[in-house]
Amino acid sequence: MEFHELYSEVILEHNQNKENKRPLAQATHQEHGHNPSCGDDLTVSARVVDGRIEDLAYEGVGCAISQASASMMADLLRGKSVEEALALTERFLGMIRREEIPEQKLEELGDAYLLKNIQNIPARVKCAVLAWHALHEILEKEAARPYPRAIEKPFPDG
Repeated sequence: MEFHELYSEVILEHNQNKENKRPLAQATHQEHGHNPSCGDDLTVSARVVDGRIEDLAYEGVGCAISQASASMMADLLRGKSVEEALALTERFLGMIRREEIPEQKLEELGDAYLLKNIQNIPARVKCAVLAWHALHEILEKEAARPYPRAIEKPFPDG
């Protein structure tokens, strides 16, 4: 299978996958992102307990790339420590900014690595990074909190 065929197949699969696109019960963090250039509008929700992302989801509307990228992010980072997730999020954003990152490190991004060539389509870069920027805000805030890191009162369900 050619790269562009794999890319298209994975984007379509993640865009249609509703496992990660859902309200998150007992979310401890939420961050909103909006891309006015194409209308993408997402809220990323995370449940972080004892420095680990127990669950991660998103809600909102947008193009196939923004939705697929958010789904890839949730799959990749669910279960990771805040520090691991922050490093992977920064690696993804660096990849899109064309930073020099060893191929082995990029492959650790899983399906999100397939978005590498989005950097060649400037109109779609904001779509691909929207959810990642929202999560980056969450992770930076969480990393700065002293232990214990879990928020005592989660956001209301739904």
